[in-house]
Amino acid sequence: MPSRCHSGNVPPLSQKIHIILDGAFYYRTELVKDIAVVLNIELHYLPPYSPNLNPAERLWKYMNEHVCNNHYLANPIVFHEEIHHFFNVMLKEKANELIYRLNDIFQILNPASSS
Repeated sequence: MPSRCHSGNVPPLSQKIHIILDGAFYYRTELVKDIAVVLNIELHYLPPYSPNLNPAERLWKYMNEHVCNNHYLANPIVFHEEIHHFFNVMLKEKANELIYRLNDIFQILNPASSS
């Protein structure tokens, strides 16, 4: 283990911690990787652009579908009111649908046969 990462004051964790990171260059430096190893942290990097894996992007898309798509919003005040209404009223009403949309529900697909 590189001595520059561990001063001896912080013991490694007994259970591994998993951290999901975007692909920013500063998360991929050798220093970050070395510290993660010393502290028993496993780093997982998201693909370069993966909005389908980001819950905030999914929520934004869902909000956009219900507030902005196919709606004329006369001015910024109306836009603000509609977004406020979405988060304070509609979000509660559509909680079950939203939970399904924001969850990581993936399918394992069988490869196509060559016959």
